[in-house]
Amino acid sequence: MRDTRESRLLLVLLVAIAFALITVDIRAGEESPVDGARQAAAAVFGPVEKGVATAVDPVANAIGAVRDSGSRHSRISVLERENAALKVKLGSEDINRSRLQQFDTMLKRAGAGQYGIKGAEVIAIGAGQGFSWTVTIDAGSKDGIERDMTVLNGDGLVGRVTTVGPDTATVLLANDPGFTVGTRLEKTGELGFATGQGDRALAVQMLNGKAKVSPGDRLVTFGSRANKPFVPGVPLGEVVRVDPSNGGLTRTVHIRPFVGFTRLDIVGVVVVPPREDPRDAVLPPKPEPPKPIPTVTVTVTPSPRASGRPADEEES
Repeated sequence: MRDTRESRLLLVLLVAIAFALITVDIRAGEESPVDGARQAAAAVFGPVEKGVATAVDPVANAIGAVRDSGSRHSRISVLERENAALKVKLGSEDINRSRLQQFDTMLKRAGAGQYGIKGAEVIAIGAGQGFSWTVTIDAGSKDGIERDMTVLNGDGLVGRVTTVGPDTATVLLANDPGFTVGTRLEKTGELGFATGQGDRALAVQMLNGKAKVSPGDRLVTFGSRANKPFVPGVPLGEVVRVDPSNGGLTRTVHIRPFVGFTRLDIVGVVVVPPREDPRDAVLPPKPEPPKPIPTVTVTVTPSPRASGRPADEEES
């Protein structure tokens, strides 16, 4: 359509008519004279609008879903972070409780043996100083640690100090093949020498080849001159196997150490030895064997008949 004077007049006229119809429609309300025309238009264009709406709605829903999923993802991320933080907190509390329990048990062992100890934490493991079974602790010469001091924990003998720095020290573990410690058998006092065997049970050479040793017997450290490198009375392990004596001068027994060398955490270095040998006082009491459950036997005896004869004779 060309832009002429007539076309502009026609456009103005159509706009004026449209405004006039809108005014009449608003003022007439439900009795509007254009209501019929509106219904006819709805009948014509309704199906088209419905089809367009059907086609467009999934897209709109998808867009809304994406938008909502973003907010949901954000909420889930926040919840996941909160849960992770809670797990870390609970885990740290569990670790702290475990360490406190370890420290408390170690203090009780030290108290029983009258050992003055310096608490430390294992901060590294490895083949330090050429040894195959060693750990590094976070205490050194500044803390009064010296070479050839006994190291223990709440379970028993851990090892001995071999190298000392200002802030750390290296501990040779009792299960190292190069480790040897004098032992005393509980109650009988039979002496021997225990040697580490890595991840296997410690081997103990009993000086008395005829010593009576049985599985379940326990051993403690015998001690050293001037209490270095070992103080007496530290629990060492429990006998699990006894080799035949074969008439020799010595006898070999194998003991399971009380200490778990692969899960060391809190340890104590004995900086003040006991005044007297505690002997077996540091060993915990042995658990009492379970008491046998009494059995009850019920014997049923048939009651005699009034006549005193068996029932089959009475019937006959």
